[in-house]
Amino acid sequence: MRYYWLLLVMIALPLWADSPYIHRVWEFCPAPGQFINELPEYEAGDDANMMRLKAEEAIADNNLGMISLGGFGGYVVFGFDHLVPNIKGERDFIVLGNAFYSQTNPNPDAPPTGGSSEPGVVMVSYDANNNGQPDDPWYEIAGSEYGNKSTYHNYAITYYRPQEGHVPTPSKTNKALTDTTYIRWRDNVGGAGYMNQLTYHQQSYYPLWTDADSLTFTGTRLPMNGRDESGEGTYYVLYAFAYGYADNHPNTLPEATLDIDWAVDEKGEKAYLPGIHFVKVYTGLNQQCGWLGETSTEVMGATDLHWHTALTETTAEETGRCYYSLTGQPLGCERPTRTGVYIVREGTRTYKITCR
Repeated sequence: MRYYWLLLVMIALPLWADSPYIHRVWEFCPAPGQFINELPEYEAGDDANMMRLKAEEAIADNNLGMISLGGFGGYVVFGFDHLVPNIKGERDFIVLGNAFYSQTNPNPDAPPTGGSSEPGVVMVSYDANNNGQPDDPWYEIAGSEYGNKSTYHNYAITYYRPQEGHVPTPSKTNKALTDTTYIRWRDNVGGAGYMNQLTYHQQSYYPLWTDADSLTFTGTRLPMNGRDESGEGTYYVLYAFAYGYADNHPNTLPEATLDIDWAVDEKGEKAYLPGIHFVKVYTGLNQQCGWLGETSTEVMGATDLHWHTALTETTAEETGRCYYSLTGQPLGCERPTRTGVYIVREGTRTYKITCR
């Protein structure tokens, strides 16, 4: 019997993960924004796949580069090379961003979590059909603002490419805004306006690799988190939400981590996922803050937080063993369960996939 289980483990090993980090970007579809065509950099002749590959080079395999998703709805889809397990009572993964808290604030009564927080909504998917593709249902990580009265679910926005020969309309009161009628937008709740162009970024804010004259994005729009604490348009503070978003809290803090148990379906009902293989992140706010420009989520990568969990052989014997491929396909189990399945590595040594 022990030889049989050892054989299964040896068969499974080539399928096991090589890294706790994401390894592939499947889609990169940003909305217009001040860092678009810069993060990553567009070069003449690049198409959507080339930009996807550039995004992958930036954020996969712990490269810690950065991509910008632009205004509301701009998104990226990436995947792990293994199942990130949903372990009860623990945070399971983190999406890395560039959020930070400000050292100073003109408002002495403001909460300390203000600074640069550009929250991205996170969605997750489990490879239920076992084909290694992100084509199964998506579930939203219901963060702290999911039930907020100011949150719009099923929000949609359309951005329009600036017409050739467009004449800029500079702001008369703010020199940082070089064009206040730059990119026109309209949403499905009666809103309309323009994304401003800033003096700091004069390249095209509209993705240059697409021929489309308009881009439409849908999703959950979060409440505004930016405040002009100076009252004069000179000091904007973007406040972090409590939990559940990307690029929301500094990467080093536990508030930045995410729990798969927070995943809900389109009706808001708990998803009960055993784990995830794929993640989608999109900018969650339609917001402009003067000279700071639009609020745009930035992504630097993602990490499986259970990767360095280690069990001794004694613990494995006492709790039972089960073996799964990276797509979640059961290879055999002494105590059949999908609860707490995870891959265990310590240095160069690979332990058994253990369930408890």
